[in-house]
Amino acid sequence: MKTPPYRPHDLLFLRLPDRFDAGGPWPAWLDAAWLAGAPLVVRREAAPGSLVPVGARGTSRSQRCKGYVQRAAVARRVTPEMLAQTPLAEDATLPPLRALASLAPALDALGLAWGPTGGTGFYLASGLPVLRPDSDLDLLVRAPAPLASRIVEELMRLQHGAPCRVDIQVDTGSGGFALADYARGGRVLLKTAHGPLLVPDPWRPHTEAA
Repeated sequence: MKTPPYRPHDLLFLRLPDRFDAGGPWPAWLDAAWLAGAPLVVRREAAPGSLVPVGARGTSRSQRCKGYVQRAAVARRVTPEMLAQTPLAEDATLPPLRALASLAPALDALGLAWGPTGGTGFYLASGLPVLRPDSDLDLLVRAPAPLASRIVEELMRLQHGAPCRVDIQVDTGSGGFALADYARGGRVLLKTAHGPLLVPDPWRPHTEAA
């Protein structure tokens, strides 16, 4: 069976840690022992052939390293949607985990494909200590078609009522944008595999893009 295309924010565990190609020496904080348990995050970039654009992350915000892996080097993929179904420990006290637990039922009720990304997604997939009390909750919502106004309003209400800062990114299939920017009206910064575009309609990115 052919492997479905990897998408931005997917988390990839490697068969062998040394298959991560950073285009040069790894930074001092990154080693094979870390990558043995830490997934790589798929980046939004066009890559040739069987290469997958990915990024490694460490325990702090400053520890990031871009690179590539061959598709054949991937042992397992974890998607944001899979993480949305991950049971949370009853004693989870960190704000982003409490926010996720409180928002999940409402997000499910909207009938959207969604899931946690960023540090929360990384933690749920790996169990590694990357979350802090001041961590945000990053969420991804899949929306191949324009979102109804009531859905946007409900997502914004959920975003502002959480116990920590929540950043909701919307993925159209051809790019991603911040829900808060879209809700304000006007042009939206759409991140695509070929670079950012400032567009009036993120679902029609090549209409009067600037």
